[in-house]
Amino acid sequence: METTTTHARIAGPFSDLLVIDLTHVLNGPFGTNLLADLGARVIKIERPGHGDDTRLYGPFVGDQSLYFSFLNRGKESIVLDLKAEPDRLVFLDMVRQADVLAENFRPGTMERLGFSYDALSAINPRLVYASSSGFGQTGPMAAWPAYDTIVQGMSGILEATGFPDGPPTRVGTSLSDLCGGVYLFCGIASALYDRQKTGKGAQVDIAMFDATIAFLEHGLMSYVATGVAPARIGNRHPYMAPFDVFDTQDRPLVICCGNDELFQQLCAAIGREPLAGDARFATNRDRMDHVADLKHELEATLKTRDAEHWLRVIHGAGVPVGPLLDVAQAAQLPQTQARNMIIEAGGVAMAGNPVKISGYPDPRVRPAAPKLDEHGAALRQEFGGYAGAHRTTEQATPPASPLETKVW
Repeated sequence: METTTTHARIAGPFSDLLVIDLTHVLNGPFGTNLLADLGARVIKIERPGHGDDTRLYGPFVGDQSLYFSFLNRGKESIVLDLKAEPDRLVFLDMVRQADVLAENFRPGTMERLGFSYDALSAINPRLVYASSSGFGQTGPMAAWPAYDTIVQGMSGILEATGFPDGPPTRVGTSLSDLCGGVYLFCGIASALYDRQKTGKGAQVDIAMFDATIAFLEHGLMSYVATGVAPARIGNRHPYMAPFDVFDTQDRPLVICCGNDELFQQLCAAIGREPLAGDARFATNRDRMDHVADLKHELEATLKTRDAEHWLRVIHGAGVPVGPLLDVAQAAQLPQTQARNMIIEAGGVAMAGNPVKISGYPDPRVRPAAPKLDEHGAALRQEFGGYAGAHRTTEQATPPASPLETKVW
């Protein structure tokens, strides 16, 4: 649709879509950020006061929150009090014209505001109404509040992560939030595809808990096979060997052999051909039964030379191998640059868009995240013709209850 704002957007497969984004913090904005990166017009509705909580989260560059900027680049911002009638009218006019509405409030919040799926689909039957929450819209835990670490803890992934002699360990990123955001994007895209056939929108229900259960993969396989929760095993693979982090003379390498042929090639490359014929290591099942012995034998040789030597030799033999890098090294890797996975938006570097689609640009410089209510005046004119001055922090109506404080 034609807009009255001057907000720059990137061409993409979703360039004809209008998305109303009520999501906040990480889980929801990660999903809607993918839509914006792929061309959708995303209007972020923020609460009166300080807007999205992440505007107050570090790290900061000057007064710019990188937490907020990484997740909201390319979006427009308007402050609306969804309990105040003039702002509700603006919001409802947006809904009438929107293709997608995304929200990640605690279940029941949108219903209390009068904005349930049934209510909004009645005024726009083509609307894709996507909700993401900790535990979903149904089930005995639907109303539970949740942050990423709670979901990691309850899904089993935190208990399964770490070394056998160490404590349970949180995965080193907000995995449950991010998985939920990816599935939110997938659900929206799927519902839009279905709308092309049916002409009708749909309600999408995503739970961070569900998303993390789906990502358990090996842990869930182990439980199904044995009836017992898997023990922590550190960096090695539960079903293939060698598939682990190995010490060399100066720094670790990651070596992965997914079949017997690759193991034989590895043994030849490092000058340990007899290992491939050792009864302890002849097959993958044998190697799994003697995984500690196998690691000891390999490291006895790997520790005689530096990592650069072994990278060259093992890679030359066609065996999957890679250096163990920290975040700074990964960001500076030539492959990262070649794939345009570090871009600039608003004058700061951030992760690029991993979805590469032929025929559409993948620019190295993208539109910045918006300032709070940056597009408010123009959007109020565009939607509903509301001409009143936009609400300031001092005019903000306080939440009616502690519950609403937590979910807004």
